[in-house]
Amino acid sequence: MTKATITGIDGKGAGSIELPIVFETPYRPEVIHKVYVNLTSHGYQRQGRYPGAGENVSAESRNTGLGIARLARARGEGFPRAGQAAGVAGVRHGRVAHPPESWKHIYKKINHKEKQLGLCSAIAATARRDLVEGRGHKLAKDVKLPLIISNDIESVAKAKDLIKALSTLGLSDDLVRAGSTHKVRTGTARRRGRSARVGTSALVVVGDDAKALAIKSIPGVEVKTAKEISVIDLAPGSKPIRLTIFSQNAVEQLKDVKAPIHKVMEMIR
Repeated sequence: MTKATITGIDGKGAGSIELPIVFETPYRPEVIHKVYVNLTSHGYQRQGRYPGAGENVSAESRNTGLGIARLARARGEGFPRAGQAAGVAGVRHGRVAHPPESWKHIYKKINHKEKQLGLCSAIAATARRDLVEGRGHKLAKDVKLPLIISNDIESVAKAKDLIKALSTLGLSDDLVRAGSTHKVRTGTARRRGRSARVGTSALVVVGDDAKALAIKSIPGVEVKTAKEISVIDLAPGSKPIRLTIFSQNAVEQLKDVKAPIHKVMEMIR
């Protein structure tokens, strides 16, 4: 078993802890990507068009000999719509050629073992500094990964106290980076509820009864329990791997998370 140093919220050492076997999972970026794509599809909303849109019009072709194209045209005369092309694709007020269909299969299933391997691989990748910095996170030189903090972080109930604790750990530059990418959109995205784009910073993984779970106002910082984290949290955009901070309680709960290969090894023993 590999040991890791525990850091207090004051930045000082607070002992050491044995890392669970999940941190020994091989790095599999292709599995992480597949799991992310399939899990993201579970939140898609079906959309479609009315099948008769653009076709509910009395139209027929006038055939040849008139010096006009043989398109179906609205019947009648004496009003603007009469004689205009209708009921076909590619014309004004016509139907859409290939509209979205509400019955399209957009829910992508994934094997349980494959999903578990992707999660374990993502958790193990949080201990690699090259991957974390390669994603764009900024760490102080003395920061050692995996970053494990004492359980005092779970009793923090205010955003300013959590910011202070993260800054003490050497993550102040990353908080500034995430805050500087906070941009307000205009146009369609804003009207549809996606008014702001926020950068991604640290993910804090805590136990079940942590007060810090209520903190949601720090740009880019998320607080999750060890039981609810997924590849979507650990690799946003399927790009490994996010800067992750574990509390002692969270590390203890991760002992129950094992990759399929580890379960097989236990059976052989």
